[in-house]
Amino acid sequence: MTPTSPESPTSPESPTSAETPTRPASTTRTRSTRRLTTAQALVAFLARQYTERDGRRHRLISATWGIFGHGNVAGIGQALVEAGNGIGNGDANAYGNTNAHSGGNAHGNSDGNGNGYGSRTAPRMPYLQGRNEQAMVHAAVGYARQSGRLSAHAVTTSIGPGATNLVTGAALATINHLPVLLLPGDIFATRPADPVLQQLEVPYAGDVSVNDCLRPVSRYFDRVTRPEALIPAALQAMRVLADPAETGAVTLALPQDVQAEAYDWPEEFFAERVWPVRRPAPDAAELEAAVRAVRSARRPLIVAGGGVRHSGAEETLAAFTAATRIPVASTQAGKGSLRHDHPADIGGIGHTGTATAGELARTADLVIGVGTRYTDFTTASGTLFENPAVRFLNLNITGFDAHKLAALPLVADARTGLEALTSALAGRGYRVDPAYETEYTGAKEAWEERVEASFATPDPTARPTQTQVLGLLDTLVTEEDILINAAGSLPGDLHKLWRARSRDQYHVEYGYSCMGYEIPAAIGVLLATEARTRPRPVWALVGDGTYLMNPTEIVTAVQENLPLKLVILQNHGYASIGGLSEAVGGERFGTAYRHRAPDGGFTGPPLPVDLAANAASLGLHVLRATTVDDLRKALAEARDAEGPTCVYVETETPDTVSGPPPAQAWWDVPVAETASRPAAVKAREEYDRQVAARRRHL
Repeated sequence: MTPTSPESPTSPESPTSAETPTRPASTTRTRSTRRLTTAQALVAFLARQYTERDGRRHRLISATWGIFGHGNVAGIGQALVEAGNGIGNGDANAYGNTNAHSGGNAHGNSDGNGNGYGSRTAPRMPYLQGRNEQAMVHAAVGYARQSGRLSAHAVTTSIGPGATNLVTGAALATINHLPVLLLPGDIFATRPADPVLQQLEVPYAGDVSVNDCLRPVSRYFDRVTRPEALIPAALQAMRVLADPAETGAVTLALPQDVQAEAYDWPEEFFAERVWPVRRPAPDAAELEAAVRAVRSARRPLIVAGGGVRHSGAEETLAAFTAATRIPVASTQAGKGSLRHDHPADIGGIGHTGTATAGELARTADLVIGVGTRYTDFTTASGTLFENPAVRFLNLNITGFDAHKLAALPLVADARTGLEALTSALAGRGYRVDPAYETEYTGAKEAWEERVEASFATPDPTARPTQTQVLGLLDTLVTEEDILINAAGSLPGDLHKLWRARSRDQYHVEYGYSCMGYEIPAAIGVLLATEARTRPRPVWALVGDGTYLMNPTEIVTAVQENLPLKLVILQNHGYASIGGLSEAVGGERFGTAYRHRAPDGGFTGPPLPVDLAANAASLGLHVLRATTVDDLRKALAEARDAEGPTCVYVETETPDTVSGPPPAQAWWDVPVAETASRPAAVKAREEYDRQVAARRRHL
């Protein structure tokens, strides 16, 4: 991908693409230079990068998160100060609106003269202060997802533990194909002293640092050991971040001495650049094969993945289903591709999906995957698609995913590909049999009855169950609300039961399913939606296990006065893995938060941990709820709150009351092949029965 330059601006009237880019007219410029440190040059460069899709331009790197240590404080840290941070006059923030909460500039201050190291017209690079390096990446990922992958954040850290704390967040970003720019400090390139503080010494290789652990979780990695090496590295980094097929975590490791080293940079490096975000169209032969496959199908099923959302293809998918009446099941990343009340939406698919989607998947003769990676949860570990005649047609922007399950590939942007497929089928009169349509709409109605039963709250004085918490939220939210979750038992309940009312309401990170994602991701989402008269209600739903993993960014929400709505469900342990442990013969070992009993096991009384008090100590306004009626009032109050608010509730667990509908499809978690305890022996018998149904689709 080659960016456009300010000399050749893009617009709806003069579109650009990766195939026919307009290149910077640098050959006609007078060669001039600007003397800056490497860090200053990088910040100035990043502030002038843009993406463009469908004629709309977006700032590519809109802000930088940072925690400073000796490995970046005098480099990137000083460069951010030089760029106008920290000396604000409370005018307007970096996202284009006045900060109504604090009256000041929360996300990128300016001294009124702009930055650019002398320029009065250069864009600023806003700075965001984090508390944990992993959490900063999660916040950046939440921002990127909410921004449609068209805008991203950078994250700067020191060397050593600050850098290695990035790894989990980087893996999450890359697995989910979400852009984030990582700028960890690195050991001295010039090696004046060896080792330096926090350096890993590797006897067999002098050029290895802990930052190399970021290589396998980055879509692009470079170590900038000379100032001039930044130029090609930065351009490659932007290319990958803006590429819809390649995007993910991008790492530029910055030795601390190189960050502070000055260099005479060509002015062309700081030219405004626009990186077109491609919408590749399908190959004609692949499209024709796809049309033949659809026309021959009698029981087709669409599996909508995250690619639908990333492409902004929801309306196109709705048009395709309106023309063909093919039902649509969704992965965790794809839920919301159709509204819950759309006639063709049959809910989640796979291990955490609905009975409706599961039964249709078992009998489907053609599965049309749109922007999905087919994880084991989606395929029920290779046991879900039972029809001996089933075939797969995969529309995906990456060939890697398009060819999965021996599918017919349709390599294209999701929206462009669906438009082409709809058009190609239009003149050939394809539509599913009315009896099939009646079958799945009837099954959808039957599942809705199970949802209502799970959400019902017949006793307002009772302690609520987890599904009743979701049911009370369901009665409160509108299409404006956004729900964020990632791990525990909540993703399963949400995938089965939640009624998604808009394309972006359902924000469940289940590619990496990372405990601790929710709170920082909610902050990122709030930042992405902040340029509005009223911020959208953003809910972070966490269990006590997740809360204890990563509560640090509560302080950031308080600092920025962001109206985070945190719901803590206290069940005294790892409820989700406890249930799984019981199912696979682990007998819930090590999954409860309890005192030790006389026999040494963790089966004593619950620990006297007060997470509500902890959240309050970090600055949240906390609302405690003990009954269904309390919870209903607390959620309503939290939704209306203008500042960060927490709702804390202890829930009844499925071992004490009726829980949500059980899993509608299997998931492969291997069970001990030999054991002496009856629970494990029985679990292995069930495992052998289930695994016998697995098949490889060839």
